[in-house]
Amino acid sequence: MAHLFIKQAKAYAKTRPTYPPELFRFIASKTRSYDLVWDVGTGNGQAIPPLAEIFKNVVATDTSSKQLEFAPKLPNVKYHLTPHNLSIDQIHQNIGPKSTVDLVTIAQALHWFDPAKFYDQVKYVLKKPNGVIAAWCYTTPLVDYNVDSVFEQFNRVNLGPFWEEERKFVDTRYTDLDFPFKPVSRSDHTGPYEFEARKTMDLEDFVTYIRSLSAYINAKEKGVELLTYEVLKEFKHAWNCGNEKNKEKLVRFPIYLRIGKVGN
Repeated sequence: MAHLFIKQAKAYAKTRPTYPPELFRFIASKTRSYDLVWDVGTGNGQAIPPLAEIFKNVVATDTSSKQLEFAPKLPNVKYHLTPHNLSIDQIHQNIGPKSTVDLVTIAQALHWFDPAKFYDQVKYVLKKPNGVIAAWCYTTPLVDYNVDSVFEQFNRVNLGPFWEEERKFVDTRYTDLDFPFKPVSRSDHTGPYEFEARKTMDLEDFVTYIRSLSAYINAKEKGVELLTYEVLKEFKHAWNCGNEKNKEKLVRFPIYLRIGKVGN
C-alpha cells in the first residue's frame, strides 16, 4: 500500500499525531536490553525520536522512498528502503544477524503486512526468549461532539466504501489481528493496551489530515472528490460552532497496542 502514501507524504508528516512518551516508556519497561530496535514500516519516522533516545541503535525500514525523505535524521538511526518481503540475506544486510534485535516496533502499519511472512522475519531477528514485538494502531480522531458527529457520518458514508479490507483490523483495535507471541513480563495478555496521542489542529490541518487518509486517496484515484463544497461546509460549521472561527482544537487519537515476546 506504499503507493497510497507516497502522493500524500508531506501531508502525512504534517498532520499525523506524535506518539505519547508513556507509550514508549511502557514498551521499554518490557524490554530486557536496549542495543538494537527495528522500526518496520517507519513511514516518515514518527516513532523514531523516542526510540533513538532509548536504544543505542535504531534501524528503520520502509517501502516508500518519499516517506523516508521526511524522516528525522539522527546519529544512531539508519534508514533502509526495502521490498515488502525481505529475504534472509536482506535481513542480514539491512537489519542484523539472527537473534540480535531487542525490539521490533510497527506503528500504524501491521495491518498492511503479510502476517505469516512478517512474523517469521520477526522471530528470526528477535533475541530469544525475551525479544519483544510491539505493534500499535490509532483509530479515528476525537475532537468534540459537533466535529465528531460530522466526521463519524463522513467516515461511514463517504470514506467507508473506499477503505481497504485491511482497515477492519484498525476498526477492531487490533483485537482480531493474529498475534502469535507470548505475554511480556508482568502481563497475562498481549493487549490491546490503550494510550492516547494528542495534536493541536486548526480546521485546515484537520482537512489536510483527511486528505492523507488512504480511503480519500483511493477515492481521488477513482475520480471521486469526497471533500465536496457541502462536506467542507459541514465541517466548517461544526468546527466554528460557538463563534470560535477556525480556532485551534485539541485532537485526540486513541492508540491500541499489542505487545509480546518471542519465547524460545
